[in-house]
Amino acid sequence: MTLAATIPAPAGLAHRIRLWVGAISGRRRAAVAFAAGSLSVLAFAPVFFAPILFLTLPCLVWLIDSSSNTRAAAIASWWFGFGYFFFNLFWIGEAFLVEADKFAILLPVAITLLPAGLALFWACAGAAARLVWPGGLARVLVLAITLSVAEWLRGHVLTGLPWNVIGYALTYPLSLMQSAALLGVYGLTPIAILIFTAPLVCIADRTRAAPADWVRAFAIAIIPLAGLWAYGVGRLAVPQTFLPDVKIRIVQPSVPQREKWLPEFQKQIFDDHLALSIANAEGIRDDLAGITHVIWPEAAMPFLPLETPVALKAIADMLPDGRVLVTGALRRETKAGATAVEAFNSLMAFNANGGLSALYDKIHLVPFGEYLPVEPVLTAIGIKKLTHGRGSFSVGVQPRPLINIAGLPPVAGLICYEVLFPGEIVQGGQRPGLLINVTNDGWFGNTTGPRQHFHQTRVRAVEEGVPLIRAANNGISAVIDRNGRVLGALGLNVRGIIDSQVPAGAGPTPYTRFGDFGLSLMLVLFAAAAAALWPKKSKK
Repeated sequence: MTLAATIPAPAGLAHRIRLWVGAISGRRRAAVAFAAGSLSVLAFAPVFFAPILFLTLPCLVWLIDSSSNTRAAAIASWWFGFGYFFFNLFWIGEAFLVEADKFAILLPVAITLLPAGLALFWACAGAAARLVWPGGLARVLVLAITLSVAEWLRGHVLTGLPWNVIGYALTYPLSLMQSAALLGVYGLTPIAILIFTAPLVCIADRTRAAPADWVRAFAIAIIPLAGLWAYGVGRLAVPQTFLPDVKIRIVQPSVPQREKWLPEFQKQIFDDHLALSIANAEGIRDDLAGITHVIWPEAAMPFLPLETPVALKAIADMLPDGRVLVTGALRRETKAGATAVEAFNSLMAFNANGGLSALYDKIHLVPFGEYLPVEPVLTAIGIKKLTHGRGSFSVGVQPRPLINIAGLPPVAGLICYEVLFPGEIVQGGQRPGLLINVTNDGWFGNTTGPRQHFHQTRVRAVEEGVPLIRAANNGISAVIDRNGRVLGALGLNVRGIIDSQVPAGAGPTPYTRFGDFGLSLMLVLFAAAAAALWPKKSKK
């Protein structure tokens, strides 16, 4: 038997699967869509099994193929999206168990309602694609366009939640991650959809495929992957450099979230931060010898430090002359002419006298975590925010200002999930030389959530071409260079410190210069290619 004779068998199988997917209906159709969306999550952190998308994304195409109208396409796409977002975001439920007596009753609603809402973006993408659905490869390009637009909208509408945008499937391993510096994760999204969808769809469109058909189908995936990989290899070849005369110590105390805001633990938690700060990785006290900057996580002190003189004195006692503490902390303020007290989730820098030397207030607050939309209405019916304290946090100065911390280049402060938003890291005219991200992923336990958060943090450093220091209460804390390399890290639920030099930044990346123009360019190119490939019989 010749090689050519054995090739068509798998192609025949793909064609039969396509026909089977197209023939199912009702609950089985919804179940297949949900399962395909669910399995797609394996492409992202911490599994990084992107090849699963070669199987799951074609299912979405075949479901739209067999949709009799836009409504049917929207429903199938919604079920696919619901599975995708449910298993991407299930870890949110952990936050409702921290104070289970107050919030556990809301857990089933939270872990289903948010994925259901996000899946509406995918439902709209499927319906929009079905309106102009051609045959052949053109329909893959059409879906790549509509789904990429939906992913961009998901990251912007109603404050946005760009968690695991499809483009992240092309950010692992490290050589592929460099492509984020070129196009950003939104610009990578249509390319990812094309790469992972086109080969099997093209093969399954034929009852039997010749060897040349296989070559053409997989060339659609291999050629762009090879180009992105080659770009990454070249970018990684640039030598690493470090800031002179700077050495940081990141403190990861791993405080259990259930204890964080209990009054009886406040002193113990603060003392633990102090003790970790003045000892090296072996636990030997060194009083910060050789260390210039200490970094604590988000809301490290479970009280208001600016209103606690004894804490400020302890910070001054800890810091030798010329040293700086950078920490997440809460503060409150009554503005001139106002009567209401405003609360802020902040990043603060303290000098060796215990004085506040730099300040950044968070500008991208977490809905229901740090503020309640339409707060008077929701409060009246008994709904509270998850984080400590009454009322909502206030938004800091916008656009995000850079902060000047002694001994460091201009810093862009990023608190918790502010690091998720592509293109919104740098908001002013001045370019930062360093990103500092303080966070508390202790809300989400030992789940995929903190690991996915960490991976997306690395991608922001690559997009901007700026090194990033990350201090997390329970992990993952790390020093990340401008290419996304991890120079030092502490895993989840590890108590300890990281001592490290600080890598230097470089010039602006293409993404820094042009932002989401890369996405716009990809959409135009895909539209032109779809028009060129559009089957003549589909034209009116």
